[in-house]
Amino acid sequence: MNPLLSKLQPYPFERLRQLFAGVTPNPAYSAISLGMGEPKHATPAFIQQAMVASITSTPSGLSGYPATAGEPALRDAFTRWMKRRYALDVNPATQMLPVNGSREALFALTQTLIDPTSTAHGTPMVVCPNPFYQIYEGAALLAGADTWFVNSDPARNFAQDWDSVPEAVWARTQLLFVCSPGNPTGAVMPLGEWKKLFELSDRFGFVIASDECYSEIYFRDEPPLGGMQAAAELGRADFKNLISFTSLSKRSNVPGMRSGFVAGDAALIKQFLLYRTYHGSAMSPVVQAASAAAWDDEAHVLDNRAQYRLKFAEVTPILADVLEVALPDAGFYLWAKVKGQDTDFARDLLALYNVTVLPGSYLARDAQGGNPGQGRIRMALVAQTAECAEAARRIVQFVKSRN
Repeated sequence: MNPLLSKLQPYPFERLRQLFAGVTPNPAYSAISLGMGEPKHATPAFIQQAMVASITSTPSGLSGYPATAGEPALRDAFTRWMKRRYALDVNPATQMLPVNGSREALFALTQTLIDPTSTAHGTPMVVCPNPFYQIYEGAALLAGADTWFVNSDPARNFAQDWDSVPEAVWARTQLLFVCSPGNPTGAVMPLGEWKKLFELSDRFGFVIASDECYSEIYFRDEPPLGGMQAAAELGRADFKNLISFTSLSKRSNVPGMRSGFVAGDAALIKQFLLYRTYHGSAMSPVVQAASAAAWDDEAHVLDNRAQYRLKFAEVTPILADVLEVALPDAGFYLWAKVKGQDTDFARDLLALYNVTVLPGSYLARDAQGGNPGQGRIRMALVAQTAECAEAARRIVQFVKSRN
């Protein structure tokens, strides 16, 4: 058995299951879950129809093995979307690959990039934001790397304190994960922050993996800045040492399709394709057909974004009456500060009001003097507006009953 498996920590939802063991939710209330970030809005009918139609079409049906690089029609759809969204001209043959969701790709890219034999400065390092998406840590550990967590600063809109990373850590770093818009904070990285990271990458040679799966759910007038967009604005049109991850799950409400793409540095994409060819990561032809249809349509994305904006506009003021919480830049999470232990808050809320939230400490690690998720909860506003508002009102009752 791979000994590195023993380094993995329990996934947040396994920890939540253990926390709730023995808890009997109050039967006077129907269950409402704000725990898992799983989109609940309806999948657009045209995406479903494109998938069904492709089953009997030629040559995109199920009768042949799909190419790992994806069909040209799909990569062309990626290209058109990047042009519309970011005003970027990206080569579909050399700078893009389809992936089976960003989670799979984040893990696989880490295995592709990390060189555990390169120990001139010590064990290879992967630098992660803190709090963070748990795949970053697991992928790093299973690739044989150490992890260094960079805490977010609530006083600076939850920006990561990159200046706190010692030079000796950067010297060991082979991969840096960034998430913008962030999970769970919703913070968007500005151009100046990207400039800092690109300069560090040039100096120390590490790759930047930019997780952008929440990029299409935002609440400001200006859409979030993407990593490749930032690179182009800073004169880095070759996207050196940069790979961006984009997903349909949140944008188009199709988490069950497991569909997204990566784009960026052509030299890295070439090696990633080689890895994926052996790994067996080709996307199903029917998923490719449905994905191309989704990437080429923006009307359903506008509708999806409008639903989230209305939901957050209703729910955030309710919760702000009793919690330290504010509308995020983007994403579908509220990252709220609570009194006392976040685990106690989540357990007691379930017991008394049958509402599930995720303790913030489960999404972070003790690092650089503390756990930045301690004393916070993450609420995923993925259900319909009425259900989220009802959950918010119950949380208000719960908080007032504790004071």
